Amino acid sequence: MKEINYRFLFFVISIVLGLGYFLGSLTQSLPDFSVYTNVKEKKEAFFSFMLPLVNEKNLDIRKEREFLLLMREKKGIAFSSNERRKIEKLSTKYGLGELDTETRELSLLLNRVDEIPVSMVLAQAAIESAWGTSRFARDANNLFGQWCYEKGCGLVPLRRNPGSKHEVKKFDSVEDAIEEYLHNLNTNNAYNYLREVRKNLRHNNQILSGNKLAEGLLNYSEMREKYIEEVRAVIRINKLDKHDTK
Repeated sequence: MKEINYRFLFFVISIVLGLGYFLGSLTQSLPDFSVYTNVKEKKEAFFSFMLPLVNEKNLDIRKEREFLLLMREKKGIAFSSNERRKIEKLSTKYGLGELDTETRELSLLLNRVDEIPVSMVLAQAAIESAWGTSRFARDANNLFGQWCYEKGCGLVPLRRNPGSKHEVKKFDSVEDAIEEYLHNLNTNNAYNYLREVRKNLRHNNQILSGNKLAEGLLNYSEMREKYIEEVRAVIRINKLDKHDTK
């Protein structure tokens, strides 16, 4: 029987534990916002927590978009194999499948690969999660009300209608919830109009306004027009439009 090399075993365990600690530090745990009794302080704490996470995920999308814009500017110059693979990967990621890499079709992809206004993200997170205090926010890191349909994929709503099978999706981290929310708005056909509004703002070199893109949230909630009004009210009352950029 071979003698166990305890020194090597200890080294391997240390590496694994260290890696786990490092990866865990990359995600942020949702603070307990229920401890705030002052509404203003709760809002400030919520926005302070969410803002850098939203900016980080939007930055990831911006980098993808900048690559596609660069490819569109090549105008007849053949793409390299690496560039073509990257375009194909983004096309699949954003729900367009196989994509002809002509300029016109790159524009179709660019219409999906774009940022969501920070003001609107923060407003929806506040509404959907009750400022980070809802059961779904606390127990599932779900701040945007995303649903899933496989049994056990999330938390069962207490007031779910008889016969309904949806659950409120559970996420490993708040960052994952933000990422899926952004991807949903960028790919789901229910938000085609939202993306059209954004495209027009881009065409006119205007700020990506959460107040304007909120018009495309008609299908986000059963409240329909009233939901859009509520999102715009949260943006206005909390002056969130200061976070919006071109």
